[in-house]
Amino acid sequence: MSVRSKSGPNTGRSDEPRAGDEDEQVSVRRAKLAHLRDMGPAYPNDFRRTAYCGDLAREFAALDGESVERESGEYALGGRVTAVRSFGKTVFLALTDPTGVLQLYLRKGDFGDEEFARVAALDVGDLVGARGKLFRTRTGELTLRCESFRLLVKSLRPLPEKWHGLTDVETRYRRRYVDLIANEDVREVFRRRARVVAGIRCFLQERGFVEVETPMMQPIPGGAAARPFITHHNALDVDLYLRIAPELYLKRLVVGGFERVFEINRSFRNEGISTEHNPEFTMCEFYQAYATYEDLMALTEEMLATLARELHGSTRCRFGEVELDFAAPFTRMTMAEAVAAHSPLSVAEAESADALERYADELEIDRAKRHGGLGLLADVFDAVAEHRLVQPTFITSFPVEISPLARASEDKPGFVDRFELFVAGREIANGFSELNDPEEQRQRFVEQLEQRDRGDDEAHMMDEDYVQALEYGMPPTAGEGIGVDRLVMLLTGATSIRDVILFPQLKPRVRG
Repeated sequence: MSVRSKSGPNTGRSDEPRAGDEDEQVSVRRAKLAHLRDMGPAYPNDFRRTAYCGDLAREFAALDGESVERESGEYALGGRVTAVRSFGKTVFLALTDPTGVLQLYLRKGDFGDEEFARVAALDVGDLVGARGKLFRTRTGELTLRCESFRLLVKSLRPLPEKWHGLTDVETRYRRRYVDLIANEDVREVFRRRARVVAGIRCFLQERGFVEVETPMMQPIPGGAAARPFITHHNALDVDLYLRIAPELYLKRLVVGGFERVFEINRSFRNEGISTEHNPEFTMCEFYQAYATYEDLMALTEEMLATLARELHGSTRCRFGEVELDFAAPFTRMTMAEAVAAHSPLSVAEAESADALERYADELEIDRAKRHGGLGLLADVFDAVAEHRLVQPTFITSFPVEISPLARASEDKPGFVDRFELFVAGREIANGFSELNDPEEQRQRFVEQLEQRDRGDDEAHMMDEDYVQALEYGMPPTAGEGIGVDRLVMLLTGATSIRDVILFPQLKPRVRG
């Protein structure tokens, strides 16, 4: 069940700050590397780490200097130099590894001239290995007194001026590797992202869902209203599409007997780039036989509350200036009720195509881009209500015109059994009771083809094989898609989707 497509403008900056005197610094570092090569292997690969900085800092945190020296073993630490203080015959280094930072102390008298010359060639950013025992300095700082020391990798490019100060957004996204070196809080975001993905996987597996993989290149793009990327398979001489969603393949698996199935997948939509949109993104889609969309709303409440507690110890978390609460139950309202709450229309008028048409004119919604019939309700909702839904809110009862794969409501003609979850003014999840009537599904596809003929290039194509799969019989099923990137944004407080995607798509740089 794919998240609805909403493209936005490309807001990426077009150029990157110039390096200034970076070239000169690179030249100096290359000269140091050349000297190191003359002294022996410049990139040794036989150093083995036996301990981590952060682990040692925590283990010895409560011990005084005398106790530290008594309890310390010999440790081999490896990591990146993030600060250098040289006093001629003594050098203090800050060593950073994935667990934290620890100070290193080197004294010339403990090393030969050639070995200490390597220390003199150090720059911030170099990767080193050090072996020794712990002690506390006069100021009480836990420190490794180095008995041996090796330069493992010479960093030829300088880190940002101020080690923790890489703040230029364009550079951060284009050189994510530098961003990760320089900003611990950025590394923490992606550690949390990994915990969210692992948490989703664990949550579903504990409830009997089987994880699968479906094709990323598809002969017919389906499962969402979106423009696909097109590629060509040379050997078969056919065009293929990068998937916009895995939905139709996952439902084929439900037909085949996988009654609880999910995929954490990469999908691709040939649309705009913004703080909420990236052409390549991550979704989790899952399907449960003998369930309805209402069952999945309850499951989603439980899942999001579980993820929030695992990350924050509570169902509450900060997002910008607001505190979000993922405790169940979430607010629920129909799409028409949401429009009525934020516009002059009544609920009855919000479910009238004529009234919606008049109000859409008042809102100056582009006629060429409007949905037809009651589908216009979604356009009006996007304009007046969506951005006002801050706390987790399920919007239900969607028009059939914009829901070609959802089961029609039995008690509300023109609408389907569908929901979308909105948090902080953005769509996070989309789910519905699945349409499993093959004849009605074929007719829905025909109607989508008519929309394509009228110029809607996001309307579904006909998928005969999927209709044939339904003809074998798909049990009553509900399915849902969750936008993982947007969910991670909420749970980490990130205001741009680029902050939770390691390598986001950016506008090409303009070379001057």
